Amino acid sequence: MALDPFAWTDDAARGRRAAGLVRTLRPRPAEPDVLDLASNDYLGLARHPEITRAAADAALRWGAGSTGSRLVSGSTRLHAELERELAEHCGFEAALVLSSGYAANLAALTALTARGSLLLSDAGNHASIVDGCRLSRAETVVVPHADPEAVGKTLDARGPERALVVSDAVFSVDGDAAPLRALADVCRARGAALLVDEAHGLGVLGPAGRGALHAAGLAGPDGRMADGVVATVTLSKSLGSQGGAVLGPTRVIEHLVNTARTFIFDTGLAPAAAGAALAALRHLRARPALGGRAREVARTLHAALTAAGLEAVRPDAAVVSVRAPSPAAAVAWAADCREAGLAVGCFRPPSVPDGISRIRLTARADLTDDLIASAVRTIVESAPKH
Repeated sequence: MALDPFAWTDDAARGRRAAGLVRTLRPRPAEPDVLDLASNDYLGLARHPEITRAAADAALRWGAGSTGSRLVSGSTRLHAELERELAEHCGFEAALVLSSGYAANLAALTALTARGSLLLSDAGNHASIVDGCRLSRAETVVVPHADPEAVGKTLDARGPERALVVSDAVFSVDGDAAPLRALADVCRARGAALLVDEAHGLGVLGPAGRGALHAAGLAGPDGRMADGVVATVTLSKSLGSQGGAVLGPTRVIEHLVNTARTFIFDTGLAPAAAGAALAALRHLRARPALGGRAREVARTLHAALTAAGLEAVRPDAAVVSVRAPSPAAAVAWAADCREAGLAVGCFRPPSVPDGISRIRLTARADLTDDLIASAVRTIVESAPKH
């Protein structure tokens, strides 16, 4: 009898089931059948008619796909327009659009480091940053979460090596914000570059949703360290579309165009996604209060849940994290919420760096007070009983 080369996957599946860590795909219907607090649609723009019409118009004008890599046939005037307006909005000289935020992080981390350089990564960083560090071939040091002093000590101990410090602006698990001003000061004093993933900051933080770096005075016309800062963003959260971008000094973006493999060898972002993202960005700029409303909803959710006795982390942006006693309890909690008409995120190992399972809520700017109250009731009534 021939040996089964994938028999080991059965053992892995049994281990996942025993640990309560099985993940399954759940196709959603075209029309929402539950109140959505699970997605990253912070501003409620993914279904906005202005945005979906822009996506359809872009597909009709430019085609269903980009037809090739950006350097061959995949760049349209629409991509260039999106890059110009993203850079202007966030306060950077230039931007480069890629097919996802994941690809943007891989591009920045692999193109801005090399063998022999030093890369410092926050312990709470997203998986895309972790993978970018692994692919970079730089010496990577994982530093304690949100600890600029530890970053400074690590840089001091390594001497005058070429160094890059990377951090999420807002961490996706607990929704806490990085101490960007302090990190920038540490980097500037030691000649290190700073890379910040604005996935959960763009659209939510800063004036008119310009991002955490702009709010911290590290981008824009008054940026204290604009030449030493690079940002990545995703177009799939606040902008309700798909894709990602790297923003920074023009010379850095030109370097990525020539060296970043996830840009050079990947098919360009589809025109429909680029058109939707551009429309969403313009919508945000015309309605600068949207980000503030998302933060207000997050604070309201946090206050109500903690008042009910649940352990919720104070949100710095639009992520509200509520801890669960175990992976199995988190899965059951999320399932009970869905049964009651509410979709919430369920975070379990290995997605959580501290090993603590959670349900995760998206505070959307388009939630009414009545919807917020209904969501809180469902979460509290479905909470695991100790």
